[in-house]
Amino acid sequence: MSDKIPEGNRSARERLAQQREQEKGREKRRRTLIVASAVVGVLGLAAVVGLIAANVNKDSGEDTASGPAIAPSGASGEDALTLPVGAADAPSTLTIWEDFRCPVCAQFENALRESVSELVNDGQVKVEYHLATIIDGNLGGSGSLRAANAAACAQDAGKFAPYHDVLFSNQPPEPDDAYGRNSRLIELAGKVQGLDTPEFRSCVEDGDHDSWVKKSDTAFREGGFQGTPTVLLNGESVFPSKDGEQISPAALKKWVLAANKGKKPGTTAPSDPDAPAPSSASSSSASPEGSATADGSATPSPQGDGPGEPAAPSSAAGS
Repeated sequence: MSDKIPEGNRSARERLAQQREQEKGREKRRRTLIVASAVVGVLGLAAVVGLIAANVNKDSGEDTASGPAIAPSGASGEDALTLPVGAADAPSTLTIWEDFRCPVCAQFENALRESVSELVNDGQVKVEYHLATIIDGNLGGSGSLRAANAAACAQDAGKFAPYHDVLFSNQPPEPDDAYGRNSRLIELAGKVQGLDTPEFRSCVEDGDHDSWVKKSDTAFREGGFQGTPTVLLNGESVFPSKDGEQISPAALKKWVLAANKGKKPGTTAPSDPDAPAPSSASSSSASPEGSATADGSATPSPQGDGPGEPAAPSSAAGS
């Protein structure tokens, strides 16, 4: 049998092999094009996501603290971490550490606000507010930081106390990070006469006091406190109880008046001449369950052993 392949068959096989090589080349180019398109698509998607994130963060102001801690106007005490309310020479001092996302803080404020306001107005006590952000750390989000910065911006405007009250009266549920949106904080500023100004909005949106808030939170964590709210009367813890007696409006007044026995009420204004008078929202906002506060919002009843008795502190600092 001859080993020679007819010329016609050889040409057919060569043409077939050539076609296969051409098909392989086309397939290779097609796959390369698909991969390249996918890479471009991913990069494009990343750019879109980055743009969306940038816009979201502009509203949330998430973690804009990068510069020096700028204390708000009128802040006092060590490292200027205290926001004072009331007569500077009042015979007693109520020190309060709070987180604007902390539900027990809201219970304390809504139950005791009227009594604290009365004691402040009578010159019996001055209040030194300190801000913490432990709920952000425990649950995620930035509402504690954002709200604290906004409160510091309100302090710049001489309206810390009423805005503080509005934030607690309108506090969202603990898992809801609504206060992480600057737009919500600015919206609530409309409930305080004269607060919603271009200066206030800029301060909130730019996070002017973010580093200061973080410094305050560090002081809270290093202070050995167990949670928020932490409430001290002349350095002694009175929340949730003192000497076995649960805190209540009547109990707080009794403790303050006992501490002030024989002492004159304070009359000297806070060190900052532009600092606010005691909260105007305070005088009528501690109302029974279901009634309206001064800003028109419903006041939740405290969760305690009896009327006007808030629950134990929320969210331990180390948890």
